[in-house]
Parts: sequence; C-alpha cells; structure tokens
Amino acid sequence: MSELKQSKYIDITTDYGFKKVFGSDTNKDLLIAFLNELFRGRKIIADLYYNKNEHVGDTEDIGTVIFDLTCTADNGERFIIEVQRTAQDNLKKRMLYYSSKLIADQAPKGNRRAWNYAISEVYIIVLMDGFAMPEAGDEQYFLHDICLCYRDHGKIFYDDLGFIYVELVNFVKAEAELVNDLDRWLYVLKNMSSLNGLSTYLRKPIFEKLFQLAEYSKLKPEEREMYNVSLRNKWDAESIRSSQEEQLKRAREKAMAEGKAEGKAEGEVIGKAEGKAEVIKNLLSSNKFSISEIAELADVTVEFVKQIEAEKAKRK
Repeated sequence: MSELKQSKYIDITTDYGFKKVFGSDTNKDLLIAFLNELFRGRKIIADLYYNKNEHVGDTEDIGTVIFDLTCTADNGERFIIEVQRTAQDNLKKRMLYYSSKLIADQAPKGNRRAWNYAISEVYIIVLMDGFAMPEAGDEQYFLHDICLCYRDHGKIFYDDLGFIYVELVNFVKAEAELVNDLDRWLYVLKNMSSLNGLSTYLRKPIFEKLFQLAEYSKLKPEEREMYNVSLRNKWDAESIRSSQEEQLKRAREKAMAEGKAEGKAEGEVIGKAEGKAEVIKNLLSSNKFSISEIAELADVTVEFVKQIEAEKAKRK
C-alpha cells in the first residue's frame, strides 16, 4: 500500500494510534495520567493492569478499541475501568450493556451467598471522536460525567457505577486557553496530527514522552503500514458519517418546508371557511333565503350551512 502524506505526529484517535499510546504496559503511565485527569481528583489511580479480555463487547464491533482495566487507587482500592474509542451506533445502550457485563462477570461460579454481591466499582470511559453525544440538544459540554442519582433531587443513589463521555467535537480551546492538564490532554487528542512540535503550553514530562512516542518517523515500516490503514479507515468512517449527517439535514429541511407549506395551505382553507361561516350567519339572520339558496350563494354544501345553523341555534 502506498504511503500517505504524513504529518510529524500520528493521529492518536485512530485505532492504531490509540492502542500505541494507551495500550501497553510500557506506556501505561500515559493512560494513568489521562484517566486521573478525567476523574478530576475523585479517584487517583496509582497502577493499572490490562486484563486479557481486551474486547468485552460483541465480536461484530470490528475496529472498536476497548481496554478492560483493573485499577488500583492510591488508597489501595481496586476498581474496573473500560476505556473505549468507539463508534456511535446505539452508544448509550452499548455502554450500559458493557457495564452490566463487567458487573455480571464478577460473580463467582458458586458460593454466591458468601460473596454477598461484593461488586467492585465499574466505570466506562468513552472517547467520542468526530460525533456528538446522542440527544444532547444544544449542549456544548465536552465532558459528560454521569452516575446513578435520584430523579427528583439529584442526590447520588449509587456511586460505584459511572460513565464518562469525552466529546471532542465540543472541545474548541486554543493552546493559549489551556488552563489544566485535562485541557492539555483533550487538546492533544484532538490536534496531535496537526502539530509541529511540543509548545510551551505542553512542556511537561508526560507530554514530552507522548510526543516522542507519537512521532511518525520513529515507526517501523510495518507499524507505518498498520497506521496508514487505520488512518484511512478513520477517514472513510468520517466521510460516511458526514454524508449521513448531510442527508439527514436535507431530509429535515425538506420536511420542515413541506410542513410549512401544508400549514399555510391549511390556514388558508380555515380562513376561507371562517369567512364563509360569517357570511352564512348573516344570510341565515336575514330570513330571506332557504338553506339550499344560502349554500349556493356561499359556494358551500347544504350540510355546512346546516352545521352553522345548528351552532347559531345553540348560542341563543
């Protein structure tokens, strides 16, 4: 396969780039740093272990990157995190399914009474690249931190199951606007392949390692081939998604236009009917014309005149 014209750094939101940066023990300090920023102090991960079942979802989800992690916090707590760089189809239901599977898989084969449902905390983290949160409306949040809570007053009902969605399309900060490491991570995730080097805004050891790892020139020939395939796949998916969004936009605009036209026509009909009703009422009040004559004069049906007459009688 011919080599693509490349930027200095790989796109780390491709399947290959995401795995290379976050998917190995050698570089797990990068993933730990990123996850700790997403938790914003609620959890502090000291170490993590990549479980063997990297993909706990359906086998049909080819191309979707999923890391199943067992994490150890700085206080010794252990919890499970699933990190995804995923497609958008049935996003919310898919994440509910994956979280329930992570919980169900903790049950022992026997002696559940002794186990007593000692379920570890479970978190699903989703990197959403190129598409918006389903049914988000006009919200422009780039970080959706979700838990189970009471509908009426918002108090947390169960704190050991959570979902964090990172919506990159809504992260629009420039380098000079980055105020913390979470901003820096999201900026790098979104813009890595368009950067020419490590700026002063990103001058930290963890990002220095990231930039060194993501240099395209340092990839071996077989790694370049895998990356190029992954990059093409991402472009293809974005092209399909863009086409679908454009088709949906046109369909909505057409439906709105047709709806307005129908509404206008219906309004004209109603307006004419209301006008004729007044004429019929006046003719009925004159007591000079029969029902059939009024219908002919107003260009309406006899039934319509009788209806107006009945309504007029009720009001007396």
